[in-house]
Formats: sequence, structure tokens, C-alpha cells
Amino acid sequence: MADIKRFPVVRHLRGTPTLHVRHMKKGKIVHEGVAQSFYFRPLTTAISEIPVDDRELPLLFHVPTADFQDLAVQATVTYRIVDPAVAAARIDFGIDPEAGTWRARPLDQLAGMLAETAQQHALALLARMTMREALAGGVAVVCDRITDGLANDTRLADTGIAVVGVRVVALSPEPDVARALQTTTREDLQQEADKATFERRAMAVERERAIAENELQTKIELARRDEQLVTQQGLNERRRAEEQAAAAQIAVLGEAETDRVMAEAEATRQQLLADAEAQMQRTLGDAEAHRQRVHAAAEAEGTRAIGLAQAEGARALGMAEADAEAARLNGYRDFDTATVFAFAVKELAGQLPEIGTLNLTPDLITQAITMLAAGQAK
Repeated sequence: MADIKRFPVVRHLRGTPTLHVRHMKKGKIVHEGVAQSFYFRPLTTAISEIPVDDRELPLLFHVPTADFQDLAVQATVTYRIVDPAVAAARIDFGIDPEAGTWRARPLDQLAGMLAETAQQHALALLARMTMREALAGGVAVVCDRITDGLANDTRLADTGIAVVGVRVVALSPEPDVARALQTTTREDLQQEADKATFERRAMAVERERAIAENELQTKIELARRDEQLVTQQGLNERRRAEEQAAAAQIAVLGEAETDRVMAEAEATRQQLLADAEAQMQRTLGDAEAHRQRVHAAAEAEGTRAIGLAQAEGARALGMAEADAEAARLNGYRDFDTATVFAFAVKELAGQLPEIGTLNLTPDLITQAITMLAAGQAK
């Protein structure tokens, strides 16, 4: 509700965003709209407050079905006043200017009108349906029927009211009927459960049989595979033995071939070594012979050169000695015989061997002098 403050002569009203205030004075509108705030004199003022927010109206009413069963309908209607001026003209929303409260009960009047209208449309629909049909799928149908009926209701439109939404929460039969229906449904469910149990047992037996057959087939398959495994193992062992024998034979042949190749290689190496040794010996012999020939030739050349040199030296020495002797003799030519003899004796004495004792006789001296003189004479 609006907030009204009292002053000595006037009053002050302050509205809210969800209240449409209509202020009239002497039959004329002075203030109108939401969230109004103004001063007024209570003795000459008529004020109406119309709520413009969404309002929830819970409904609970009973409707007989086509099979004469009572059905409780629980629903909720959401509405809103879209034309406050029309609503204020059709319904009394006037407030006390002193207390700010409604003089009448406009919202109850609106609720009654909406509830009766909704109940009328639900009754028209459910009266043609049986209990089972209503309970099976009547909630959505009833909701649609009430929504369409309220939306197309001319009285609500002329009053400035619009229905925002309708929700049907439940359609409930009487407790005895509900228990009877539950019993029937429970029996049906129990039969279905028993049927499911029997089918499950049959399926279990079938599955056990299938499992047994599978186990038997598995054992047969395992035995067959075991036989194949034994056969394959034998074949593998025989093949392994054959492969080992072939490998051993190949190894022996390979070793023999290797030994033969190595023997041939060794013989070839020995032959090559012998040939190389012989070739080296021949080369060394030829080199030695060539060296000896060269050495002999060199020695012969050297000997010849030495001989020539010695001969030349001997010839030169002989000539020198001859020249010296000639010069010496030329030098003796001017000496007397005694001097020459003295020199001869001196020369002879220098060339004679060592004499321990020398006995000179007159005859010997005479003979020597005579020989010397004879030689000088010549």
C-alpha cells in the first residue's frame, strides 16, 4: 500500500513502482500513474490504488467426471491488471485517505471472478472425460483449456485484467478411488513383475543352457586346439632337429671350405713368399754381381790409375834421381880423387849394416882403392 503521512491540514502520499495511483478531486483526475508522490486534502480527495504487478491466485476445486467420480483440481493462475483506469472504473480500488487501506476487498473480487471462470472451463472439459482418461492425460489438457478460456473471456478483458499463465499442479481423485486405482495398477504392475520374473528365470535357464553349451564347445575346441598344439609341437621339434642337422652340416661344410680356402690361401701365400724370396735373391744377386763388377771395374780403374801414377811417379822420380845423380856427379867432377873417395866411403858407410868388429888389412884397403880408382876412371 501507499505511504501516507499526516500533516495538520494536508496529507502526503508516496506510492510504489507496483501501484497505480489515481487521484481525483471534484470528479477530475489530478494525479495518475505509478510511483506518484503528492500532497492532498483528505476531505476533497478520492484516491484509488490499483496494483499492476503479477499476482498469483492458487485454486482448488472439485469437478465431477463423466463416470460420476469426484476429481480435485489444483491449479495456479497468474494475472496482471493491464488497464488500471478501466479496472478502477469497474472495481472499487478506493482507499481511506487517512489510513491508506482499501475501503472494499477488490482483490478478493478479482480472485472470485478468476476462480469461477477457471472452474467453469475445467468443468466443461472434465465432464466429458472418465476418471482414467483425466488421470492419464488430463493435466495438460485442463491447463490448455483453462488458459484459452481465461484469455478469451470478454469480462476479464473489459475489466482490464490479463492472464499471464496457468499451471495445473494435480488432478486428484478421492482417497478410496485412488486406493482402488492404485490396487488395480499395483496388480497390473505385480503381474508384469511376475511375468518379468518368469521371463527372467526362463532367460536365466536359457542362458545357463547356452553357457553349458558354450563351455562344452569351449572344452571341445580346447581339446582340438590341444591336439593341434601337440601335432604342431612335434612338427616344430622335427623341423627344429632338421634345421639343426642342416645347420650342423652347413657348419661342417663351411669349416671344411674355410680350411680348404685357408690352405689354398696359405699355399698361395707360401708360393708368393717363395717367388718373392727367389725374386729378391735374384735381384740381390744381380745387384751384388753388378756391385762387384762395378767394384772390380773401379778397382781395376783405380789400380790402372795407381799404376799409371806410380809409373809416372817412378819415371819422374827416376828422372829426378838421374838429374840429381847427374848433378851430384857433375859436382864430383871438379873434386880430386881423394875427396871423391872420401865421399864414397861416407856414402857406403851410411848404407852398410851395423858392424861389430871390422878388421882392415892393407891388402883389403889397397884392393878397394884400386877398385874405386878403376871405377872413377871409367
